[in-house]
Amino acid sequence: MKYMLMYWVDESAGVTPEEDAAMMIAVKSWVEQMTERGVRLYGGPLRSAAEANIVRVRDGEMLVCDGPFAETKEQIGGYDVVECATLDAAVRLAGEHPLARTAAIEIRPLWDAPWDH
Repeated sequence: MKYMLMYWVDESAGVTPEEDAAMMIAVKSWVEQMTERGVRLYGGPLRSAAEANIVRVRDGEMLVCDGPFAETKEQIGGYDVVECATLDAAVRLAGEHPLARTAAIEIRPLWDAPWDH
């Protein structure tokens, strides 16, 4: 089954350039290892939530606003799509990710949509 791992990060957390560089090296290593194992299918980092837009269409009118405006300090900073036999395996995989030490990792099964067949 395919799962999306979403990395919830606190963009306001103060990290030093050295800490940031060390995390990038650790994440790169994890990505390379999971890709070699055939577990990681694709993914990547996202730019800051400050650069995001939210689009809604209501009563035929498109509304665009800066966003997101969640009542939380954490925002999705990146994602990976992985393939694991079970949810427990996906949980173990997420626990191996370097960001698990500083961020929250949401694991969500991908829906096998009928229009993809």
